Amino acid sequence: MKSILKLLLLILLSNKMQSQSKVFSIEEAQKMGISIEKLDLEYKSAVHVDSTKAVFKTETQQQKLQESYTKLLQDFGSFLNKNNFKWEIKTKCFQRIYFAPNGKIDYFIYNFKLKSVLPENLISEEKQKEFQRLLELFVKDYTFSSTAAEPFAQCSPTSYQ
Repeated sequence: MKSILKLLLLILLSNKMQSQSKVFSIEEAQKMGISIEKLDLEYKSAVHVDSTKAVFKTETQQQKLQESYTKLLQDFGSFLNKNNFKWEIKTKCFQRIYFAPNGKIDYFIYNFKLKSVLPENLISEEKQKEFQRLLELFVKDYTFSSTAAEPFAQCSPTSYQ
């Protein structure tokens, strides 16, 4: 009987962990104890100046990665549009995305509060919550079209409009 209870508890905890958000603002990630520095040790850079430190080493692999990343951003933009999410102004964001080898998104960490952005151009808290809600829905079912033999990370500044 105890082993059945332990098994049920393990299944419940596993489901709870799998359903937890993978999407965080940089501030939320820090509050939750999610360290970008630690993630960067677990997830190798997709591309790097030193190809020995990159997951995608060849020019062909890097081109496919770029195409996959562009598609991801376009797919997310289309998803926002379909869900009637509109930006009032051009909005700059920095994002760091951590991928499982199979292309599933493990973490999507973003930051709207860039030093170069004027305070009057920051998005409202309400808008950011809706962005995060939609991003969580998008990430849940999205599979990146580039895969690898190991976990990898890709980052970039992005302008949403």
